Amino acid sequence: MAVRAALAEDSFLVREALTHLLEEAEEVELVAVCRDADELREVIETQDLDVVVTDIRMPPSDADEGIRLARELRRTHPRLGVIVLSAYCDAPYALALLEGGSDRRAYLLKERVHSGRQLIGTIEAVARGDSVIDAKIVETLAESRAAGRRSALPSLSPREREILVEMARGGSNAAIGDALGMTKRAVEKHINSIFAKLDMPPTADVSRRVRAVLIYLSETDAIAAPDRPPPGTSARL
Repeated sequence: MAVRAALAEDSFLVREALTHLLEEAEEVELVAVCRDADELREVIETQDLDVVVTDIRMPPSDADEGIRLARELRRTHPRLGVIVLSAYCDAPYALALLEGGSDRRAYLLKERVHSGRQLIGTIEAVARGDSVIDAKIVETLAESRAAGRRSALPSLSPREREILVEMARGGSNAAIGDALGMTKRAVEKHINSIFAKLDMPPTADVSRRVRAVLIYLSETDAIAAPDRPPPGTSARL
C-alpha cells in the first residue's frame, strides 16, 4: 500500500521539483501540496496521512515552522511522520526535531536530495516508525560532541561496541541480531547495558539511541571509516 503523504514548501521551484519526484513514485500517494504551514495544518486535519514532508522555514513566521509543526504533531498526531527539509546544516534544528523522541522523524538537507530514491526511502522509513538524519548533520553533531567531555565509551565490552557500530550504521535491533548472530532479545539486553554504561537514563528529550550513536561517532574514527555511508546518504537511527 502506498504511503499517503502531503508536501509543504513555499518556494515555487522547489515545490514543483519535489511534487514531480513524489508523483512519479509508486510507493507514495501525494495527497496534497501546500505553500505554507497553515495550509498543511488544514490538510492534516481533513486527510488521512501517513507522512508530511515540510520545509523547515515557511510562512507565516518564516522561521522554524517545520520544527514547530513537528513538535505540535508529536502531541496531536503521534502516529504521523514528519520529514523536515532544510537548506541549512544546522545541528540545533536537528536536535530540536528529535525532542520527545526520534521515531517517525527525519531531517534531510535539500542540497542532498538529488533524486527521488533518497526521499522515497526516507518517506517509507518514517512511515514505518524509523528516524532518518542526514549524514552531514550527524557529522556536525559528532564534531560538536567531540569538543566536549569524553564519554565512558571505553568501558563497553567488545560485543557492546559491535552492537553500537551496527546502531551507527542504522540497523534495527532485529537487523543487528541477524548481522551478529544474536537474538533480538539479546541485542536489546546489550543495548540497555550500553545505555547504562554511558549514563543514559530514560528521558523525554532526544532518544538514547540517537545520543549513543552520536557519542560513538564523535569518539571514534567512524566518520572517516571506509564503510561510512557515501555522500548523499543518511543515517537511520
